[in-house]
Amino acid sequence: MKLKYATFTALLGIIAISCHSPTNKHTASSSDSVAHNHDVSEDSLLTTVQKQTLQYFWEGAEPNSGLARERIHIDGEYPQNDQNVITIGGSGFGLMAILVGIHNEFISKAEGFAHLQKSLNFLGKIDRFQGAWSHWYFGDTGKAKAFSANDDGGDIVETAFMAEALICIREFYKNGSPEEQKLAAQADELWKGINWDFYRNGKDLLYWHWSPKHGWGMNHAIQGFDECMIAYIMAASSPTHPIPASTYHKGWARDGAIKTYIKKYDIPTLVKHNAKEGEVGPLFWAHYSFLGLNPIGLKDQYANYEDVVTNHTKINIAYANENPKKFKGYGADKGWGWTASYSTNGYNAHHPDNDPTGVISPTAALSSMPYTPKESLSFMHYLKDSIGDKVWGKYGFYDAYSETENWYPQRYLAIDQGPIVVMIQNYKDGFIWNLFMQAPDMQAGLKKLGFQSPKLNN
Repeated sequence: MKLKYATFTALLGIIAISCHSPTNKHTASSSDSVAHNHDVSEDSLLTTVQKQTLQYFWEGAEPNSGLARERIHIDGEYPQNDQNVITIGGSGFGLMAILVGIHNEFISKAEGFAHLQKSLNFLGKIDRFQGAWSHWYFGDTGKAKAFSANDDGGDIVETAFMAEALICIREFYKNGSPEEQKLAAQADELWKGINWDFYRNGKDLLYWHWSPKHGWGMNHAIQGFDECMIAYIMAASSPTHPIPASTYHKGWARDGAIKTYIKKYDIPTLVKHNAKEGEVGPLFWAHYSFLGLNPIGLKDQYANYEDVVTNHTKINIAYANENPKKFKGYGADKGWGWTASYSTNGYNAHHPDNDPTGVISPTAALSSMPYTPKESLSFMHYLKDSIGDKVWGKYGFYDAYSETENWYPQRYLAIDQGPIVVMIQNYKDGFIWNLFMQAPDMQAGLKKLGFQSPKLNN
C-alpha cells in the first residue's frame, strides 16, 4: 500500500468524489455504544486523514525492523545519528495503527501480516531488561540507545504502550489460520515475558526505569495521574509476572490521594494531575493509556474515566475560547489542543498553563475524537479550510504549528501520529478498544483492581 501524497486541494476533490460514491459506507455496528452517525463527507475526511497518517508507520517505517522512527523531518534537518532511531512506545501505537489499516482495507491482509511478523521478530531479538524494552533502539543494528545519562535500560512505561499493541495483535489473530495463530502466540509470548513485578523494586509502586549499569538510578516512581495508568493496568493483568492490587491502590492512586476537587474553567478534573497545583497536564495523558483501554463507562473507586478524559479535553477547549494571550486562530470552532509536541523553542509538553508562543498540536484535538467529536471535527475542518497545505503533508497533519508566529515546520513524531489513526477508529466503531477489552487477561486484571465497565464480562 503506497498512498500518493495529496495536497489539501486534491483532498477536497477526493472527498467530493467519495460523497457521491455508492461504495463509501460506514461500517460501525449500530448496536455498538461508540458507533456514531456522521454524514458521508465527514466519514470520508476522517478516513482520508487516517489513511495518510498511517503512512508514517508504513512507508515511513524503519526498514530493518518495520517499527516506527522516533521522528521524520520532511525539511531534512535531524539530530545527529537520529534517522534510524525507533521508539518502542510510538511503535506500539504504530502497530495498532497497522491493525486499523488492515481492518479498513487500507492495507491488504497479507501485507499487514508480513509487516507485523517482521516487527515482532525484531522485538524478540533485541535486548530486553527483565522483559522490558528500552525507550529507543537503533533500527538498523537493534542496539538500545540511551534516552538520557542513566536511562539506558528498561522503560516500563514505553513497554506498556507496546504491550497494549501486543494484546491487540494476539486478539486479532488468535482464531485465524495456523500461520496467524502462530503470530498471535508470538505476541502472547512477548507480552508474558515482561517482568512487571521486578519494576516494583521491592516496594508497593512501580518504578519507570531500570538499567544494568545504573540500577534504579533514575529513581522515578510512577504515581497518578498522567499517561502511565496503562502500566499499572498491564502489570496487574499479567498472567506471569503480576503486581498485587495493592500496588495500584497505594502506588498509582496514592492511597486515594489521586482524587481531587480541583476545577479548571469550572470543569472538574476529578483526578489530581501530575502538574503544579491547579494546572492540568498535556492531552496525551487522555490518549496513550486509552488507545486500548476503553474509558467509556470505565470506573473504579477513584473516578469515572470517561469523565476524566472528556473533562480534560473540554478544559483545553475552554482555554481556547478564553484565549487569554490573544493568540491567532484559537477557539472551539478554530484551533485548540495542547500536548507534547514540537515547539518554536524545541520539544515541549504543552498544556493550557504552558503555552508561550501559540503552538497548537493537531494530535491533541484529533486524538480526542471519541470524547469531543463535534469540536474535534470542527478543528479538522478548520485546518482543511483555513490553513490547508501549511499543516498537511506526506504523513498527514504536521506535528505542530503556530499561526501567531507564522511557524509551520514540516516535521512528525511517532507518538503524535499513532493516536490519530487509532482514536479516529475508536470513534468510528471501537475497533481497537474492542480487541483490547475482550482479552481474558485484561478482563481479569481490571476486575482484580475493582474496575467496572460495560465491556467487562460478568
